[in-house]
Amino acid sequence: MSQHEITLVVNGEAVTRTVSARRLLADFLRDDLHLTGTKRGCETGVCGACTVLREGAAVKSCLSLAVQSAGSTITTIEGLSDGVMLHPVQEAFMVCGGLQCGYCTPGFILSTVALLAQQPHPSETQIRHGLNGNLCRCTGYTQIVEAVEAAARKLHAD
Repeated sequence: MSQHEITLVVNGEAVTRTVSARRLLADFLRDDLHLTGTKRGCETGVCGACTVLREGAAVKSCLSLAVQSAGSTITTIEGLSDGVMLHPVQEAFMVCGGLQCGYCTPGFILSTVALLAQQPHPSETQIRHGLNGNLCRCTGYTQIVEAVEAAARKLHAD
């Protein structure tokens, strides 16, 4: 199997590694870089637990090869806060009860960050559409939608 040296920026740090051509981005992040906030759920791109940001866009890392991210900037849940203060989206999910078991939460949070970058003041319909690729088995989605609305107000207060 062919090996490729890739360099990318993950959570603000330049990383160079040699990976096989078939190495999934999710496995690269979890196993090689020990960033275990990226979850492997369905492994078919349906659940969204593996969502990360590549160049600010939400991508399913279980469907992306690590070599496809060469030269890119990747943000995982571990890189979202500054280490002291929670990111406003993380805070909103906590305050609004938009999480329960937490397995899907990193994917929802990163999808929300991408959504709010594109749509600063989304309607409920736009929120539900924007989070369509993420599944949660614990909540009824009401608190998740409320968390996105709260994060939007905090991030984009006019």
